[in-house]
Amino acid sequence: MTQISRELNTVSSAKLSMEQGIQAAGVGTFQYRLFVIFGLVWAADAMQVLAIGFSVPSIARTFDISIPAALQTGTMFFIGMLIGAFVFGRLADRIGRRPVLMIAILIDAVGGIASAFSPSLEWLFFLRLLTGIGVGGTLPVDYTMMAEFLPSDRRGRWLVLLESFWAVGTIAIAVLALFAEGMGPDAWRTIFFVTGIPALLGVVLRFYVPESPHFLNNSGKSEQARKVLQRVAKVNRQSTDIGELQPGEMARKSILALFSPSLARRTIFLFIAWMLISISYYGIFVYLPVRLSAEGFGFMRGQFFLVIVALVQLPGFALAAYGVEKWGRKPTLVGFLLLSAVGCLIYALGQTTAIVVGATLLMSFSLLGTWGSIYAFTPEIYPTNLRASGMGTAGAIARVGGLLAPALIAPIMATNFNMALGVISVLLLVSAISVWLIDVESRNRVLD
Repeated sequence: MTQISRELNTVSSAKLSMEQGIQAAGVGTFQYRLFVIFGLVWAADAMQVLAIGFSVPSIARTFDISIPAALQTGTMFFIGMLIGAFVFGRLADRIGRRPVLMIAILIDAVGGIASAFSPSLEWLFFLRLLTGIGVGGTLPVDYTMMAEFLPSDRRGRWLVLLESFWAVGTIAIAVLALFAEGMGPDAWRTIFFVTGIPALLGVVLRFYVPESPHFLNNSGKSEQARKVLQRVAKVNRQSTDIGELQPGEMARKSILALFSPSLARRTIFLFIAWMLISISYYGIFVYLPVRLSAEGFGFMRGQFFLVIVALVQLPGFALAAYGVEKWGRKPTLVGFLLLSAVGCLIYALGQTTAIVVGATLLMSFSLLGTWGSIYAFTPEIYPTNLRASGMGTAGAIARVGGLLAPALIAPIMATNFNMALGVISVLLLVSAISVWLIDVESRNRVLD
């Protein structure tokens, strides 16, 4: 029996590190429950994001406005996501993960369902902004919380697979949109109502999620952290008694600490990557289909093709989950980014159905593998008292990228197709370089 095994299976007078405590509590039923609870909301959030494209035509008919005017509901939603990611990420480091999880998902559910009953366009704008705040707040805190209940040797795989619920949400919204088409000019009301239901279910399920032991231990509540780990061990049917924990660093840090000398390099290059990946993602999956559908490839915007695109994402997530543990976070992320850059250029080989379909499926595989990898990597490179802040700020940066994409990519895509492909490929290449320049590899990294 190894030394660490003896420490994990016997009560020792020596205090346990948090990593040893989490190892002792084991990985099992508790983490699977957490995975499903967070995954359900992640799928719901994917539905909320993608609902923008399916709801706009019927919103325009209901309120007798143009399509560009109706698209402002999407703009309000993304602005809300930006606010929610930054504010709730920061709050999670200040007041705790659990209360922020509850507040964010409640806003998500209430705003989403209430959107379906909007009596006017102004109310719809406000409620989509509110929904965006809730959605933006759930994402960074979910990943932070999930990371803090997993040991270092299992964390990356689980975090990537959590991202795969995005594909589940994509398939669900495509099927929902097919049914909603027959519901007349107010189809958007059905779409928004149904997409809000999983979030409402998430409100109930999150009552069963305890506070993060990492946060408790770093807040001077080591005994409460030990009790949480003991509860995890009990649910996982581990007979180990969790011993006394070593106290964590209790100092609260300003958001500016993300740019302190020890963290500045990783923060700057990481945020560059988040920004450019986001711009590229929306360029490929929003503006490129618009251009191609206008040139005879109308299936690019159809629900059936969207389901196929979502299914191809699943092996991308699976490879990313394998790669982050086998090769490391950075090599896997860089590999997916380079593959995405190459895949983007394939569209330039010729506008035939085979090339368009093949390139789109490759981009879905590689870009979603990219997202899975970066979501696993980000929470691991910050200390506990800045982890949610770093994750939330990264999420806010991604939303900025989404808001910039119409101004940066859409005009080029409309006038010079090949140039747009080149620009997106360069953005992905610069993202890969930025990731490589980050000064830490987090595979098997013990969380501070």
